[in-house]
Amino acid sequence: MEELSAIPLASREIALQRFELLRPYLQGARPLRKVASEGSIPYRTALRWVVGYRNNGLVGLTRKGRTDQGGRRLVSTTLIQAIEGLALERPPLPMSSIHRQASVMAETLHERKPSYAVVRRIVRSLPASILMLAHRGNRAYSEGFDLVHRREALKPNSIWQVDHAQLDIKLLRDDGSVGKPWLTIVIDDYSRAVAGYYLGFEPPSSLRTTLALRQGIWRKGDPHWEICGIPDVLYTDNGSDFRSKHLEQVAADLKIRLMFSTPGQPQGRGRIERFFRTANEMFLCDLDGYTTRNGRMPTLTVDTLEKEFHTFLLEVYHRRPSSEGKMSPKERWEQGGFLPRMPDSVEQLDLLLIHEVRTRKVRTDGIHFHNFRYLSLTLAPYVGEDVTIRFDPRDMGEIRVFYRDRFLCRAISADLAGQTVPLREIVNARKRRREQLRTILKDRLKTVDTLLEFKRGMQREDIHASTVTPVESKRPKLKRYFNE
Repeated sequence: MEELSAIPLASREIALQRFELLRPYLQGARPLRKVASEGSIPYRTALRWVVGYRNNGLVGLTRKGRTDQGGRRLVSTTLIQAIEGLALERPPLPMSSIHRQASVMAETLHERKPSYAVVRRIVRSLPASILMLAHRGNRAYSEGFDLVHRREALKPNSIWQVDHAQLDIKLLRDDGSVGKPWLTIVIDDYSRAVAGYYLGFEPPSSLRTTLALRQGIWRKGDPHWEICGIPDVLYTDNGSDFRSKHLEQVAADLKIRLMFSTPGQPQGRGRIERFFRTANEMFLCDLDGYTTRNGRMPTLTVDTLEKEFHTFLLEVYHRRPSSEGKMSPKERWEQGGFLPRMPDSVEQLDLLLIHEVRTRKVRTDGIHFHNFRYLSLTLAPYVGEDVTIRFDPRDMGEIRVFYRDRFLCRAISADLAGQTVPLREIVNARKRRREQLRTILKDRLKTVDTLLEFKRGMQREDIHASTVTPVESKRPKLKRYFNE
């Protein structure tokens, strides 16, 4: 027996109308012929409704569907399956070709040839999912029809997403050539606010990732860009830069849980994919060099594009409410007034995140790197020592110097940073270093002299002891036994 809950709502309403028409007869108030006459229905129909109601209840008053509904009465099942098979071939066949081959198959099966309209209805009745799978493969099918588990963040800095994208705009390089830049974005999943980014011609790498992540975690110099802190989860794809040992060490030290999307299925990272589309539609399309505009030559450089992008990010994107009329990313991130989790110092963050590491020897005139000379007064005691330097490719005016994995100082280049170290300070640093070395030298020499004097004294005592005649020991007069 079919249940009423499985019947469509429209059919249930029709059944209820029929019951109301039969109610006087079912309650014994009127004869069935009179009820059928008043309802303008044939008596045999009314009798069939009564039998159906008494056997199956309200379900017995619903309309019965055709058992062959949806089928093709003029086309056999074998021919229908053959037409569907032709429609699922790869590459897709034109409808006219499917119709011609179906006509040939109908002659083989000794059936009537199907019309073009019938073939088209059979092909169009195929589900879009099976057509996608047959014509475009597993990946396209997964992106369009696979069930996706989307992770929803419950608070700011709960989940951050990181990804790269090559922008649809051409920029001028320093040598005059033209190229497309890459944009690396760190976005907060809860608020859709951008925490950090890196823009440049370099392809995706762990360096780009760590630079964008460093900017996202640390406090910004712009008071209108408040997003900062250490995220609980960092959600990325399976790129080699995201699965590097360096990023694993950073995540372990900062207590960040790394989470990777399913390979080949980017649907779970919808926030960041939507941001790239928004940036393309609301920002890049109005600039010179946009790739879809064929008549305009590129005039922008990476520096000018970064300034424009920074303004767009803070003044437009962060202040724009969502399409559902909710709060803007800036308002949503600030909601609740929470305190973000921060690292102890920027030096600790630099040691972890800035991945560009080089080993250099401290020379008498500083550290030489990329044809520039970096100098700091702190380097005076370390002349001749091997140190590790870390630097930000976006700001080569200074480098961070580490000695035995500990932060030592910041060394600046006078040519790039526009700062100089006065000669008087250099002379004073040299004097202090010499005095330190002289003090250490005096201490070491004093220790050696003390040890030598001590050794000479021991030798004199041994010589004196050998020249002195030993005094005969007096034996006791009382005899004693050995066991005593």
